[in-house]
Amino acid sequence: MFRRIVALPSGRVAKWVIVAVWLALLVPAFMLAGRLGDVEDNDNSAWLPGDSESTEVVERVGGFQSSDALPAIVIYHRPGGVTDADVAEARADAAAFAAIDDVEGTPQGPVVSEDGEAIQTIVQVHNTGEGWAGFGEVVDAMTEVGERDADGMAFYVTGPSGYASDSIKAFRTGGDLTVITAAVVVLILLLTYRSPLLPLLPLVTAGGALIGSQALIYLLAKDFGLVVNTQTSFILTVLVFGAATDYALLLISRYREELRRHEDRHEAMAEALHRSSPAIIASAATVAVSLMLLMLATLKSTQGLGPACAVGIIVGLLAMTTLMPSLLVVCGRWIFWPMKPAYGTAGSAKGGVWARVGDAVARRPRAVWIGTSVVLGAMALGLIGLKADGLANRDQFTDEPQMAVGQDIQAEHFPAGAGDPLYVIAEADAAQEVRADLADVDGVAEVSEPVVVDGDALMFAELDDPPSSKAAMGTVEAAREAVHGDGALIGGNTAIMVDTRDAATRDSQVIIPIVLVMVFLILALLLRAVVAPLLLMATVVLSFGAALGVSSLVFNEVFGFAGAEASFPLLVFVFLVALGVDYNIFLVTRVREDAVLHGTRRGALTGLSATGGVITSAGLVLAGTFAAMASLPLVFAAQLGFAVAFGVLLDTLIVRSVLVTALTLDVGRWMWWPSRLFRRRDVESADESATEPALSGR
Repeated sequence: MFRRIVALPSGRVAKWVIVAVWLALLVPAFMLAGRLGDVEDNDNSAWLPGDSESTEVVERVGGFQSSDALPAIVIYHRPGGVTDADVAEARADAAAFAAIDDVEGTPQGPVVSEDGEAIQTIVQVHNTGEGWAGFGEVVDAMTEVGERDADGMAFYVTGPSGYASDSIKAFRTGGDLTVITAAVVVLILLLTYRSPLLPLLPLVTAGGALIGSQALIYLLAKDFGLVVNTQTSFILTVLVFGAATDYALLLISRYREELRRHEDRHEAMAEALHRSSPAIIASAATVAVSLMLLMLATLKSTQGLGPACAVGIIVGLLAMTTLMPSLLVVCGRWIFWPMKPAYGTAGSAKGGVWARVGDAVARRPRAVWIGTSVVLGAMALGLIGLKADGLANRDQFTDEPQMAVGQDIQAEHFPAGAGDPLYVIAEADAAQEVRADLADVDGVAEVSEPVVVDGDALMFAELDDPPSSKAAMGTVEAAREAVHGDGALIGGNTAIMVDTRDAATRDSQVIIPIVLVMVFLILALLLRAVVAPLLLMATVVLSFGAALGVSSLVFNEVFGFAGAEASFPLLVFVFLVALGVDYNIFLVTRVREDAVLHGTRRGALTGLSATGGVITSAGLVLAGTFAAMASLPLVFAAQLGFAVAFGVLLDTLIVRSVLVTALTLDVGRWMWWPSRLFRRRDVESADESATEPALSGR
């Protein structure tokens, strides 16, 4: 039954039907995919855990003022001192700001700094419902006003609205990211196949999978409440292109083998699908299940990322197991030009670089896997220096946007926390007591008089340190400890970062063990064994630790990043464990297939030589697509791209080829315990007697 189902795309009539169905689906999908940005939610509430203190404060502040407003802090700077004309210009600008659509109330200021070198005006910007894009439009309008007659005086918009504006501009380079990702895929496929035509099919199919997944995610967000944001969109792009192309590489490799054995290309594709589909399906299932487990997260942004990316993986799987084989059969052998696989020609993988690697590992497999494990463990020691407790707003960019420059100038000439205070909600009867307790907290510069509405009091606490900095986050924790006994709640942008960090820590502690268990179960079902899945999981976890350790050293010592987002370790873990297991699945399923005929020892070596080329190409594609994320001027994107790309290459070139092969050779038939293959001593004994003398050099 399974064979007949997976072979459908190879049918003489079915191939045309499948191509037609995909074309019919992609036409409306293309229109829906273009509307994904309409349902993205980039508000603070879309990133917060639903039960956090900051979330409750956001809800209760609505009784006093618009909870959708964010302050924009306008900074004017003239070294040597601002003039009276500068102050008059700032007053005129403030009046112009008030006339801009979606600016709330009257701007505060302008206020001249004590040293006379800077001017500050605070403007409340209302969120129009368009998320960060709405803030960006208002900030652009303010910038146009402020820079019109600057006359040598520097002008910047910073604060939360400035951060939102610069963030959406950084994310909008996602269109460039798609082009860069596609270019990386084409380049690697050209190098892999040395054919100008063949790379077009995986590229077109992966592009169709991306469009289909974006359309489906749009519908889920619009009608079923799935939370997606711009972060989800750019991760989805690289993941679908990378993973889907990996599945295509495995299918094409097996199809090319079968074309040498079958004169009829339809029969060749049917056999290729039968042989490769279990590994491809298991691989996609591992990634999709791991991503779906992110729904257990308390952070809404992480909750939405999981199912959205899982949709991308599933659509990519469907495209590469239906549309891709149909297109290959429709095109025929000429698509491989100029290296068309001819029927009856030899296609042995013997003598290649991976066969030589296998021979080298086979001489002393135990020493190889122990030595490799020690090296990977040493690389993992870099985890000690990982600073994944959140990034201040100004540290989240790889370049210097205007909000970062403006914040530095503001911190130099004004109280660092001015314009972005903590929001404190208390009962009216306890308001003055809460105010006094807050004023005694180190790091709190000033506390406003309470405003009372319907029995609740709202006050603002300005901080000594820049908002969202680590010092400011420490002040939030101390302030909460001081006022929680009075029943007060503390929110605001810095408090949001504290709650985000704490939620991310909790998410990692809960989700990581569950992902490990689920991946183990998938491997156990696929391989019908216990020992092999345990060893494979151990190698992937060790690889993850090594990749994150090296990444930490690079971030700190090479790039000089201030730290990493709190959710960074969890996302890297999910991607690396799920995607790293992919390559082990591709290898070990082929090893098991050969071990049934020739024993585990020979199966390990022939499996490595047969899959080495395609897995290396797949690893390069996936690493290249994630590395393309560095084109976004965001620290989070650069860090996630580097860590996953490095980890994938480590899995591909070292863990899968050296560590797993050495373990398989050393453990032997015990890899398959307690399956029937483990009990087949006749095949294993024949394999050892036939290969051991040559491999050991006797």
